Amino acid sequence: MIYRLVWQATMVAHFLVIAYIALGGFLAWRRPRLIWPHLGLCAWGLVQLAGLVECPLTALENWGRARAGERGLLPGGFIDTYIEGVVYPEAYVTHVRVAVIAVVLASWAGLAVRIRRRRTRPARTTGTSAAPEPEASR
Repeated sequence: MIYRLVWQATMVAHFLVIAYIALGGFLAWRRPRLIWPHLGLCAWGLVQLAGLVECPLTALENWGRARAGERGLLPGGFIDTYIEGVVYPEAYVTHVRVAVIAVVLASWAGLAVRIRRRRTRPARTTGTSAAPEPEASR
């Protein structure tokens, strides 16, 4: 039972990480500090796509699945198991990857525009005016 919970919680975490990679730049429009974890996860995603290292979430999910007596993920990992062929046809892998990269870059461009506007915008006033100047004496 606990192992099943481990792999299912890991699966949910994996979905959230992938969603954050795709859409986290838009969250940074509202909270600019969120761009740093987004940049880190995007870099991690590129390393994963290049096949340089195994994702620790995939390893944890496979561990939990094996202990629960379930079959492990497909050799391509999480995306091949849950997303390719389920969310979009396998024939469109390249198109989907390009679209995700375009969305990420658009979110970064939008963030850059928002930051630039914020820096060049004059300071807001609170709506109260300064005390009136005394009239010149005659």
